[in-house]
Amino acid sequence: MTDPTKQPAADDGMSSEDYEHLLDNYQFSNKEITQGKVLKGRVIKRTPTHVLVDIGFKTEGVIPNEDFSDPAVLASLRPGSEIEAMLERTDPKDGYLVLSKKKADGVRALETLEQAFSHQTTVTGVITGRTRGGFSVDTGVPAFLPESHADIRPVKDPGSLIGKSFAFVVMKFDRKSENAVLSRKLLLQGEREKKKRKVFSHIAKGQKVAGHVKSLTSFGAFVDLGGIEGLLHVSDISWGKIAHPSEHLAVGQEVEVVVLDFNERDEKISLGLKQLTADPWASIADKYQAGQKISGKVSSLTDFGAFVELEKGVEGLVHISDLTWSRKLVHPKKVLTPGQEVVVTILDVNPATKRISLGLKQASPHPLEVFKQKFGPGARVKGIVTSITDFGAFVEVEKGMEGLVHISDLSWEKVKHPSEKLQAGQEVEAIVLNIDVERQKISLGIKQLEGDIWEDFFSRQKNGDIVKVKIVRLTDFGAFVEIVPGIEGVVFTSELDEKKIEKPSDAFAVGDERNAKIIRLNAKAKKISLSFKQAQYDIQKQEFQRYMDSQDNRMTFGDIMRDQLKNFGAPKRKSKKKEDSHDQG
Repeated sequence: MTDPTKQPAADDGMSSEDYEHLLDNYQFSNKEITQGKVLKGRVIKRTPTHVLVDIGFKTEGVIPNEDFSDPAVLASLRPGSEIEAMLERTDPKDGYLVLSKKKADGVRALETLEQAFSHQTTVTGVITGRTRGGFSVDTGVPAFLPESHADIRPVKDPGSLIGKSFAFVVMKFDRKSENAVLSRKLLLQGEREKKKRKVFSHIAKGQKVAGHVKSLTSFGAFVDLGGIEGLLHVSDISWGKIAHPSEHLAVGQEVEVVVLDFNERDEKISLGLKQLTADPWASIADKYQAGQKISGKVSSLTDFGAFVELEKGVEGLVHISDLTWSRKLVHPKKVLTPGQEVVVTILDVNPATKRISLGLKQASPHPLEVFKQKFGPGARVKGIVTSITDFGAFVEVEKGMEGLVHISDLSWEKVKHPSEKLQAGQEVEAIVLNIDVERQKISLGIKQLEGDIWEDFFSRQKNGDIVKVKIVRLTDFGAFVEIVPGIEGVVFTSELDEKKIEKPSDAFAVGDERNAKIIRLNAKAKKISLSFKQAQYDIQKQEFQRYMDSQDNRMTFGDIMRDQLKNFGAPKRKSKKKEDSHDQG
C-alpha cells in the first residue's frame, strides 16, 4: 500500500453503507472495528504531520502529531516502536483509520487510577499548576491534589512543585465522572513508616551509624539515617565551643555519628559527633595549672572577652578585665583578632565546669612595675591633663598610664576646684609622690615642685613671733587665719580678745587683717595656734618699752620725781583780810 503524502483529511463521518463496504473489503467484524476501541500497533514511519501505524489490519492507522501531549514522546518514536491508540474514525476518501494517542492515554490513565484506587497502589503524575485549595496533576487525565496532601510538612513554596513528577496515592476515584483525588502525603507517610521501622529495629545506644547532613540550624544539624532524621546538637559536634554547626558541617556531607539516645514512639534520635574522640577535658588538670604561660589561638571575640583555643576542643576565656593593664575597659576587638596567636597566663582551671580562666595582661610585666623602675618617688615627669574632677586631675604620664594630682597637691594655696589651676589638654610637670602597683595608682604632685613651704615656715618661725594674718574662715570655736599663702593657723575663741566673745562673727569678719602671736607650733601635724589678745598685749608692752628706751639714760626715777615736784610751789597763805571776808561770806 502506498504511503500517504499528506495527512488524511478529516471527514464529517461516514455513512452506514460506507462502513459496511469497509467491513466487506477487509473482512472485519463489528467487534474488531468498534469505534473507541484501544488498539496496539507498531510505528511504520514519522512524517512532519503525522505518525503512520500498523495496527494489524489491511489498512494503516494515522495519528496526527498534535495528538501527542508530550513532544519528547513523539521525538522518541522510531520505526518498529510499539504504540497504543484509540480508533476514532475512518477516512472514507483514502481508506485510512484515524487514531488518537491522547484518548488512548486517557483510557489507560483511567484504568490505572481505578486499579490504583482499588488495590491501594500508586500512580505517577506531573503537577501542572495551582487550583483552588491545591494543585492540578496530569496523570494522563486531570486529577486534583489538595495542598494539605502535597507533603508531610506544610509546603513553604508551593510554586516549587509545579512541573515536577511525583508518585501519588489515589484517595478518591469515580470512573463515571472521571474524578480523582490524589495524596502524596499518605505515600510519604507510608514510606517513612517503613523506613522508621527499619532504622529503629537496627539501632542501639552507643552504635556508630552513617548518614548525611540534611539541614543545619542554629541549634544543631539534622542527619538523615536512611529516611529517618536524627538531631546532632551543636553541643555534641565538637568538644570545643562553636558558634554555629556550619563551622564543622555542610548540607549533604557524609558523616559518621554515635547514637546517644532514641525514642521510637516520639521518633527522636539524639546523635553525637564529638563522642567519636576522647574528651580532652578528662586530663585537663594534669596539663594546665594556674600561673602557667601557654600559647593559643584566638577563636572568637565577644563583648565580655575573648576565647582562646589552647588545643583542639579546649578553650579558655580571657575576660575583658584581663585584656590590658589599663584602668579603662577596652573592647576585645580593639586588642585582638580571630586567628591571632597569643601568649596567655592560666589564672584558674575548673575541670568540673570545663572552664579555664586566662589572662592576657598577666603574661607581660605590669606597666607600673616598668614605670616604677624608671621613675621612683621624687622623680619629675611630664604629661598631658586628660580629665578634671572635683577631687583632682588625671595626667597621662605614659601612653595608657595615668596618675592623679589630688586637689590638695595642686598648690600650697587653698584651691576650691582643680579647674582653677589646670585645664584638660594642658601639658604639666609634676613630682611622683607614690606608685602603688597592687592598687594600680600613681600619685602626683605639682605644688611639690616649689618645695615644702611648711618645712620652710617651721624653720623660720618660732613660738612668740608676732605675724600679720588675714581671717579666712570663722567658726563657733574661733577663726582660721592665713599666715602666708598656703599656710593657715587657728585662733581659738579664748585668744580672740581680752573681752569674752561668745560668737566670733559678732566681733570679726572674713578678710580682716590682724596681728597675731604664735603660741604653739606642731611641725609634724602641720598645725599652728595663734592669739590676737596676746599679740596686742605684747605690742603694747613693746611700745612702752620703746618709749622708755627713748628717754635720757641718766635720768633715774628720783630725778623724774624731783622734776615733777618743781612744778608744784608751796601753798600761799591767804591774807587776814581776805580770810575774814571769806568767813563772813
